Amino acid sequence: MKEQPLILVTNDDGITAPGIRALIEVMNELGDVVVVAPDSPQSGMGHAVTINSTLYLDLIQIDDGPQVEYKSNGTPVDCVKLGISEVLYRKPDLVVSGINHGSNSSINVIYSGTMSAAVEGGIEGISSIGFSLLDYKWDADFSAAKYFAKQIAGNILNNGMPKGVVLNVNIPALPLNEIKGIKVARQANAKWNETFDRRENPHGRKYYWLSGEFVNNDKGEDTDEFALANAYVSVVPIQYDMTAYAVIDQLKNLEK
Repeated sequence: MKEQPLILVTNDDGITAPGIRALIEVMNELGDVVVVAPDSPQSGMGHAVTINSTLYLDLIQIDDGPQVEYKSNGTPVDCVKLGISEVLYRKPDLVVSGINHGSNSSINVIYSGTMSAAVEGGIEGISSIGFSLLDYKWDADFSAAKYFAKQIAGNILNNGMPKGVVLNVNIPALPLNEIKGIKVARQANAKWNETFDRRENPHGRKYYWLSGEFVNNDKGEDTDEFALANAYVSVVPIQYDMTAYAVIDQLKNLEK
């Protein structure tokens, strides 16, 4: 009998978030699922790892299902590292992260704990995908996201992925019958114009709340932002090798 695919599931919204519960349900249809996820929200953590405090890992069971579940006080990247090194009996066939509550398109991929967890899987040579739904509400409807997560993850399990490449999948907050399909795209050239709201506590100490406006300066029709704005699921292949290869020859004059 052929061995079932082994799938490691994590996220950055915390192990009780509806998004990861939806993803676990879908992945149970594709293979043997092990969950290692943060015990509390870790959004915006990027690729942070814990080096100055103790990490814990607790076996738990939240929902009915065949999955094995662990919660950790670590970051999303910590969870992937712990899952691969301390929990799983072999390297998984797939790492999936999400389903995130909110967008991780364009520049958001840099800050995202969801995507950093997927990238960590890619660093380990494992096919990895991060899934995000463009709806920040806790009670968001994940029906369409589940459909596309199963379709895309199943495809990658069957066909594999080039080494060093990770998929960033964003799903519009629309009913399934209103989503036109999937577009493989590039990351849009967009950014946050950030501001800080400066306040003062009752003791007179100043504090700050980060806020900002998302600005898309990219008019291309081959971007993730364009796809999402036009009711498509965007799939962007990303890589953790950040070398600007095109500039290497230009900088050769620095060599002595």
